[in-house]
Amino acid sequence: MTNLVERLNADAKSKRLSSLRELMSFYKSGKLEAPQSNDNVNNHIHTTYSFSPYSPTMAAYLAWTHGLATAGIMDHDSVGGLQEFIEAGQIIGIAVTVGFEQRVSFKNTPFNGKRINNPDQKSAAYLAMHGIPHDKIEVAEAYLKPYREARNVRNRQMAKKLDNFVRKAGLEIDFDRDILPLSQYNDGGSVTERHILYPLAIKIMDKLGPGPGVVSFLKDKFDIAVSGNSLEKLNDSGNPWYQYYLLGVLKGHMVKDFYIDADEELPEYGEFIKLAESIGAIPAYAYLGDVGDSVTGDKVAERYEDAYLDELIIFLKDAGFKAITYMPTRNTHEQVRRLASLCEEHGIFEICGEDINSPFQPFICKALERDEFKHLIDAAWALIGHENAATGSGMFSEEAIRKYPSLKERVQYFANVARNCNHMGSEAAPTRKLSCLDGEVGP
Repeated sequence: MTNLVERLNADAKSKRLSSLRELMSFYKSGKLEAPQSNDNVNNHIHTTYSFSPYSPTMAAYLAWTHGLATAGIMDHDSVGGLQEFIEAGQIIGIAVTVGFEQRVSFKNTPFNGKRINNPDQKSAAYLAMHGIPHDKIEVAEAYLKPYREARNVRNRQMAKKLDNFVRKAGLEIDFDRDILPLSQYNDGGSVTERHILYPLAIKIMDKLGPGPGVVSFLKDKFDIAVSGNSLEKLNDSGNPWYQYYLLGVLKGHMVKDFYIDADEELPEYGEFIKLAESIGAIPAYAYLGDVGDSVTGDKVAERYEDAYLDELIIFLKDAGFKAITYMPTRNTHEQVRRLASLCEEHGIFEICGEDINSPFQPFICKALERDEFKHLIDAAWALIGHENAATGSGMFSEEAIRKYPSLKERVQYFANVARNCNHMGSEAAPTRKLSCLDGEVGP
């Protein structure tokens, strides 16, 4: 059993999926007890196609074993893992939703020069493409590939800059030797800042071993004063996820030392919206909000879009964004309530997901157990209904809006369609083209 689970992270996609089929046969035969499913959802799980310890197959399996009702893949600049994630969902019997995340330019907007939702660069914003129809994944890949290639030119430059910086500490970083092999770049994956810093985390651990010595080393060599939860984790030499906590500290404090502003790989926000409209996906702004104590340890306290959030949301609505995606556990109750209120006021679809890219992060978002967040569960099912709808009849199509002018009614309709379809069976349901808006399932 242990070997089968480990093979869900095998190098070859075919081996990952065949291992999953074999593993699931034990559950279906009753030799293993299936996990108890709950109403929880997560639409923002990263995989090895951006940065994560989980392949798409492993991510889907762990989402199911943790009791999620639905799971969503969300990689940076990549749709390379989407088909595998869909197939893994079919094998397991968990409903899935697919998308990607991308940084875009906001220079030609009223927010030029502002720190928006990107800790590393002003006038740049993270966006999420949700609910990609499964027959349009190749179109999305054709759009992303040149941006990914341009990003890697800058990645090489940043790796060289980091190498020059860490040599004073007796360490070396080489892009081709240390960084690129960590990624799925040759299979349509992306290389991120986490990929650039992860080899440094490993080299520091190899040099000193995990424990208090690392904390002293960071202070002496890089002037990084570790505190709070991160200090506790890095002082613990027995921490099984030590390298990921160390990576979080490095990302929160060192990116500024090697970061080069993105240019060639940042499309204008309008290009992102144009793609979404052409393939029937849902363009979403990724809300960050002012950061205090970072949950994952990879962000320092900083002010972002809260000071001008009202103005921003009006702009997003007028620009053609259909949704805002956010992470309830990353923000205060006051931040989330304000954001949800503004979304409701302006008719903007709310999507939630916990940014899973490290093994210590829980798949379950406890905030969704509260009544005020129950609508986010319907939103996840609505995404699944939207994806599996016939092309052109998704949640924001003219047909859907004409039949259900209220966003709440549309969300409930598509959520009901998806739940109904999912109950038909794990292998058939996710691939069936839904005849949405035909009156079969009302809101």
